[in-house]
Amino acid sequence: MSVEPGYLDWSKVWQETSPEAVERVTALLRAGEIHEAIIMTGDQTHLPVGYHRADDGRLVIVGPRQCLAPPMDKWGWSLQLYSLRSERSWGIGDFADMRVFGRWAKGSGASMVLVNPLSAPMPGKPQQASPYYPSSRLFLNPIYIAVDQVAGADDLPAELVVAGRALNASPLIDRDAVFDVKMRALRIIWKTFKGDPRFDSFCAETAALRDFARFADPDAIEFHSWLQWLADVQLTEVMGEIDVIQDVAVGIDPDGFDAQSFGDVFVKGARVGAPPDRFNTKGQNWGLPPFDPLALADARYEPFIQMIRRSMRGGGGVRIDHVMGLFRLWWIPAGCSPDAGAYVRYPADELLAILALESHLAGAYVVGEDLGTVEKNVRQELSRRRILSYRLMLFNGAQRARYPRLSLATVSTHDLPTIAGLWTGSDLDEQIRLDLAPNVDETLRLLKMLSRLTDADESTPIDDIIVKTYERLAEVDSALIAASLEDVLGAERRPNIPGTTRADRPNWCIPLPLTLEQVMVDPVVARVAETLSRARPFTGSDLV
Repeated sequence: MSVEPGYLDWSKVWQETSPEAVERVTALLRAGEIHEAIIMTGDQTHLPVGYHRADDGRLVIVGPRQCLAPPMDKWGWSLQLYSLRSERSWGIGDFADMRVFGRWAKGSGASMVLVNPLSAPMPGKPQQASPYYPSSRLFLNPIYIAVDQVAGADDLPAELVVAGRALNASPLIDRDAVFDVKMRALRIIWKTFKGDPRFDSFCAETAALRDFARFADPDAIEFHSWLQWLADVQLTEVMGEIDVIQDVAVGIDPDGFDAQSFGDVFVKGARVGAPPDRFNTKGQNWGLPPFDPLALADARYEPFIQMIRRSMRGGGGVRIDHVMGLFRLWWIPAGCSPDAGAYVRYPADELLAILALESHLAGAYVVGEDLGTVEKNVRQELSRRRILSYRLMLFNGAQRARYPRLSLATVSTHDLPTIAGLWTGSDLDEQIRLDLAPNVDETLRLLKMLSRLTDADESTPIDDIIVKTYERLAEVDSALIAASLEDVLGAERRPNIPGTTRADRPNWCIPLPLTLEQVMVDPVVARVAETLSRARPFTGSDLV
């Protein structure tokens, strides 16, 4: 596929890509032409819905042109699962906490929970904190297993249980300590495991499971297979309480299982990122290797198909992180700064056709995170495919025209200031302290907009500002609305600040200021839930 000569930036100004950048990125691409897949709708052919091989070897995709219709006029919560600690959890939010939260949320009028990627990180320590840097997008992170819910946990040594729960007192999520105590406990339980036909079926039906378990520890294949089964069972129980929108990370750890398994489908000499924009003036390097478009096509898109299929298991919905990557990705050659990259074109028709087919097979609707530098006509194409746009009040204000019907609306994201962080100025102060060259003028503009939207001034209590913000959000025409727990609980620190490392800041390690039990009785949480439920009463699964 082609390397783009330039692009329109966030302010709609054409930025020419340097000839040197184009040359470096072109050299990383596998030479050759992509043989386009044959895409058919179910009524165009006698072939059954699914994937087939044409006589010339090309992939034939038979399925609907659009993704599954989403529910309409519903709302839910946006959740970083690790941050939702309860009185019974072991230092980190887990699947049992999420199940309790989901049951409570549905009872308060919500219809879904949008959760951070739950994918497996590299095995062992140090545990990767970022959910957007997975070893594999095909398997789950065992750190989210609720140990006390596993059969046999009642016989664990009391001191081990005490040690696990004592980790809740840590002001930050200490993943290494959580990993140690949970693995100790789970290995004890594993020794008492007598087998289960459901585990046997899971092992037989889950592609690449043994290879993944061998990657985690070649001397404990059965144990790591069992961990994946436990995680899958507990996540399925969550999905029995409420629809879950799983987040699909845009890339993978270059040293992880997926990179090893799919070999040269990933480009080793490049990393995915983003050019400079209004909030990240230096650009971004996410450290993730991109798919080589030709190699992906030669593999008949199997790595992409497996990733989407696993993310959609259980139905509900999926959020595709950086959905523009289905059209083009910003490649940064090794050793170059983020602003020295170039856009590489991808076979969007094939990738979108696969997404639509898997959506219907799984019963899952699709949200596309289309923030940042978005090229012309991409959003129109996503809408035609019935993929919901992802719209932020921080960017779009309360103008209804900026919230298409096929969209999920929220106030901010994990990479942007919370309401309290913006209002108090603490988020901007932190960026300045970290020498991130923040766009001060743009931040002040957002602050003025928030004041105007909520009719607030310096004397307005932050709780009232939070509730008023969601009152305004409830007025937009988007199919779905998501309320962030960080926002509603008045947390000043956002989950992540792009461009910082573990040495700079505890990204992805900040717990919510309240426990799960406190969240469920918090008056501001109740006010926001009542506001959104009044605007969007839960009446079932009305579809578009």
